[in-house]
Amino acid sequence: MADEAKMGTPWQNDELDAIVADYFAMLQADLAGQPYVKSRHSAALMAQIGRTHRSVEFKHQNISAVLDELGMPWIPGYMPKRNYQNAIFDAIDRYLTKHPAILQPDISLPPSPPSPGVLFVDPPTITAADKPVPERLRRLVQKFDPVGRDHRNRALGKAGEAFVVDLERRQLTEADRTDLAQKVRWIADEDGDGAGYDILSFDLDGRDRLIEVKTTNGSARTPFFLTRNECDLATERPADWLIYRVHLFARGPRIFTLAPPLANAIKLTPETWRASF
Repeated sequence: MADEAKMGTPWQNDELDAIVADYFAMLQADLAGQPYVKSRHSAALMAQIGRTHRSVEFKHQNISAVLDELGMPWIPGYMPKRNYQNAIFDAIDRYLTKHPAILQPDISLPPSPPSPGVLFVDPPTITAADKPVPERLRRLVQKFDPVGRDHRNRALGKAGEAFVVDLERRQLTEADRTDLAQKVRWIADEDGDGAGYDILSFDLDGRDRLIEVKTTNGSARTPFFLTRNECDLATERPADWLIYRVHLFARGPRIFTLAPPLANAIKLTPETWRASF
């Protein structure tokens, strides 16, 4: 039963730590395909901390919103709500600092692809200026850096590329172009990075498709890095080059594609500079 004295009062650190830990327990079960019952977790948490069901559910949605900003998967059914209490950022910071392995889930094999009709989705649209990001959230995102984390995660990158190689071969084969399917090459794996794209595939007429794969466990709006080489090739061969943005990879992959001119679809912001003499 809820503690009436707590109604309308800010959550305390011990309460926030409890709900964050419980949220991640459910999330780990969800990603592992293990059964769990959200209502039972909520009931146990309400009994432990004395908060109302509505308050607990809203806080779950706050946590989902923060994880979305961090480029991490979140629990289905707890749609992100961004009316934050600043203390939630500190609680998530404490948990992730103690459990860093959660940021790099084990990915051994690419998941089985669903049908293309389900797999391919529309890309996000460029939004107007959003509400200001709370300073504490901005620092949390900087600390756990979803863009850099995905970029450094070679296992994730390779799994995403392998997933797309299999997908391209399968689609060409199903379209009676086995001849082209046999020519699909995983350039990044066979020749190394640096070509400006990862996979050489083909359309049904045999025209080259130079696919650059960007993979994340986060949502469609998780930012990603592009190299100068990739941008240059996009400019040089705009009819052939395209991005496959693979997202939600750990749970159930979805892909949207982006073709040049990239400035029409994404905001490009310089992050690093080459220093020379």
